[in-house]
Amino acid sequence: MELKEIYSESVETLRKGGLLLYPTDTVWGLGCDATDPEAVARVYALKRRSDSKSLVLLADGLDMIARYVKEIPEMAVQLVEVNDRPMTIIYPGAVAGVRPAEGEKPLKDKRALAYNTVAEDGSVGIRIPMSDFCRELVRRFGRPVVSTSANISGMPAPRGFGDIPDEIKSGVDYIVEPSLEKGATGQSSSIIRIGLDATVEIIRK
Repeated sequence: MELKEIYSESVETLRKGGLLLYPTDTVWGLGCDATDPEAVARVYALKRRSDSKSLVLLADGLDMIARYVKEIPEMAVQLVEVNDRPMTIIYPGAVAGVRPAEGEKPLKDKRALAYNTVAEDGSVGIRIPMSDFCRELVRRFGRPVVSTSANISGMPAPRGFGDIPDEIKSGVDYIVEPSLEKGATGQSSSIIRIGLDATVEIIRK
């Protein structure tokens, strides 16, 4: 399948609220539209993971991040400019949708992140991927994309396509061509929390 067809199928899957299995700049990711709470809930269910834990999102650049974060700390801008390896930054003050009352259907708003992608303190982890495929995928989609490791919660993250459990593969709506995994590090990204007061906390090296 040609690359343009892969992009087309991937973006269409995301727009329909589907789940995507795709290679990132780190490990294989399980993804969906980060503004669609019902799609995000499917990700949690497939991973058998509690939705009390937030998810990492991918954005194609600081301009996209600025639409979904109330204020980008200057320190984050500096780190993004000099970074040379996969790095997830936890930003304070995510622009997020409202958690629905029990029994109510969650609302989707393209201008806000799904409430279930955001931590209880209102922060959100976002990475600008170093993979050309991922950056272009997010650019074409036009909104952040969930990027959580394609494994059952508590199990090792898949370093390659062959490490992904069959349960995950059969639970998604589209699987990106495995040959595109070349260039991935096979290791999770570093995670850094940055405050508006320029405080920096390294969560994972």
